Amino acid sequence: MLTSSWNRCWSGIEAQGDGVALMHRLVSAYQEPQRKYHTLQHLSECLMLLSQHRGLAVEPDEVEMALWFHDAIYDVMAHDNEARSAEWAARALSDAGVPAARIERVVQHILATRHSVLPEGRDQELLVDIDLAILGAERLRFQAFERQVREEYAWVPEPLFRQKRAEVLEGFLGRPQLYRTPALREALEAQARVNLAGAIAVLRGAG
Repeated sequence: MLTSSWNRCWSGIEAQGDGVALMHRLVSAYQEPQRKYHTLQHLSECLMLLSQHRGLAVEPDEVEMALWFHDAIYDVMAHDNEARSAEWAARALSDAGVPAARIERVVQHILATRHSVLPEGRDQELLVDIDLAILGAERLRFQAFERQVREEYAWVPEPLFRQKRAEVLEGFLGRPQLYRTPALREALEAQARVNLAGAIAVLRGAG
């Protein structure tokens, strides 16, 4: 699945050459030992969900390439992972002769996964919804996700982690809507709110 996804979006954004070496570097990055959630599992889940909703995108190959790069850099102690991932994408795609307008859109898509501001345009909305789809996963997968996040932040003392993680999840739960793509909102919104409320209760000591 990974190879077919890569070949499809690589040619779709007009990249030159086969890009196989770059794909292997990205795959290796997602297998770094500090990662517990931001792994090939997360990438594969995102790409699979996109494959089910490609028709919703204006430029699906750009969205797919942005997903490949969105967690390419992941330092659990850094706050600029998305920016550094976007920089890697810009360099690599420029080297491959991808048109500048496409590179800029891919870069902006990656930066949108910081989740600090609302996504702009249909493609960014779809990409961000896919990145956040884990919040609306069935209960056991969501619980596994929460454990994986805790493992990534194993160096953070438990009381501090619980406080900060609860604040992050409360920020999502407080949004008027978690998903901006109608199809994904219909499929995931209700379960996401149940998952978030349950996780917050546990983190706050009420669950």
